[in-house]
Amino acid sequence: MSNVNSTQTRKQAAVQFLQLVVTGHIDEAYEKYVDMQSKHHNPFFPAGFPELRKAMIENHVQFPNKQLTIKNVLGDGDLVAVHSHILLRPGETGISAVHLFRFQDYKIVEMWDCNQPVPANSPNKDGAF
Repeated sequence: MSNVNSTQTRKQAAVQFLQLVVTGHIDEAYEKYVDMQSKHHNPFFPAGFPELRKAMIENHVQFPNKQLTIKNVLGDGDLVAVHSHILLRPGETGISAVHLFRFQDYKIVEMWDCNQPVPANSPNKDGAF
């Protein structure tokens, strides 16, 4: 497989992982796309993907109607970045998020995420997106 095809496949995997998580198919997302022995860097949860999966399940129970809109997907070698707009509840302004994934073959072996709330009254006329 060429590097272009490999990068495209990893980008698709990253997007599909996030879409499955947001729609509550968390176990399926992890089974298909995550090496459970690897690591995440979310500072709000204990180390290890089993702990992060548990937190994602709890988040889905709390926000069952969460929505994800992908804005940009970038791939460079084994890294994929997904920039998205996440709405936890209808009518809210939501969150601007970036998830950075490192892949080994086609499994996520490392993940970082950073986000910021989208202000309702931003002075930036260009907006968050």
